Amino acid sequence: MSHPLIDLAREAIRCFLATGEYLDVSGMAGDGPACGLFVSLHDPPRPGEVEGDLRGCRGSVHPYEPTLYAEVVQEAVNSAVDDPRCPSIEPEEVDDIDITVYLLKPCEEVQGLDELDPARYGILVEGESGRRALLLPGIPGIETPEEQVYLTKRKAYMHPDEPVTIYRFEADVLR
Repeated sequence: MSHPLIDLAREAIRCFLATGEYLDVSGMAGDGPACGLFVSLHDPPRPGEVEGDLRGCRGSVHPYEPTLYAEVVQEAVNSAVDDPRCPSIEPEEVDDIDITVYLLKPCEEVQGLDELDPARYGILVEGESGRRALLLPGIPGIETPEEQVYLTKRKAYMHPDEPVTIYRFEADVLR
């Protein structure tokens, strides 16, 4: 049995693909204040894999919608149809994709790599160039803070030697 926010994300994707409209969550019981969050979509893993191929991942450190449910709906749809790295989800795939919702906790600046743990913390890096990028916590294959910072800089198209300010955050990970 999946978490209710995973079910909401799946229903939001299904609704948008069928109608072109966002799922109306106004008045739904149990809604609460919005927070920063990401919705990540993956194909089912192949035998021996921990995670399937990425099919979309969108979100924000700061919410743009008025409620948690509205934010989940928006980012689930964005992940399904508006991640330029991935082909859009097709209606017949909705029931089979793996959905993860990351509910972000507030960011805090760190002073060194010894304050990072890729399994526990996601990071946001901001470079002198103005570029910035984020990596979520617990990404398979990222074992060290050095790898995490390097990959986040690469994601932001930064030079590996560019000085950055690093922020860490924890997240409630819902699957």
